[in-house]
Amino acid sequence: MPQIGAGTYVHPSADVFGDVVIGSTCWIGPGARIRGDYGRIVIGDCTSIEDNCVIHARPGEQMTIGSWVTVGHGAVLHNCTIHDYAVVGMGSVVSDWAEIGVWAVVAEGAVVRQHQQIPNEAIAVGVPARLLDKLVDEAYKQEWLHFKRLYVDLAHRYPGGLQTIPHS
Repeated sequence: MPQIGAGTYVHPSADVFGDVVIGSTCWIGPGARIRGDYGRIVIGDCTSIEDNCVIHARPGEQMTIGSWVTVGHGAVLHNCTIHDYAVVGMGSVVSDWAEIGVWAVVAEGAVVRQHQQIPNEAIAVGVPARLLDKLVDEAYKQEWLHFKRLYVDLAHRYPGGLQTIPHS
């Protein structure tokens, strides 16, 4: 059975099942699939898993996502480790046993290969992912802290009645 932390919002169209532990004040978006049916998935506090993400672990292994992580729309994370404050861009793929460092960025559409290591504050782009020469700077961190707080706010707003318009 999944364990969902206090103040975490899981959208009704998201699927969270199996051996899954989600921390407090997270936001799990529409269409997200977090499958702890084979392995274990652990997600820290204040993390946002945006619309249509797929997260899965290999049998008997653990997929870990830290605190204050942003996983962009449509990303696929499979049996990897994502450290605190990382940003995983929209439509990207992070494969088996890869590791994304603290405040590291996986750009939109990038593919991080099996066992690939993205160091702390590094920026990975492309298919397959390669590291840029520049690192995440303080201005980027401050901008993304603002975005990350917006999703923590959504975790509080949605249960209070944020509604969709029914289709006719």
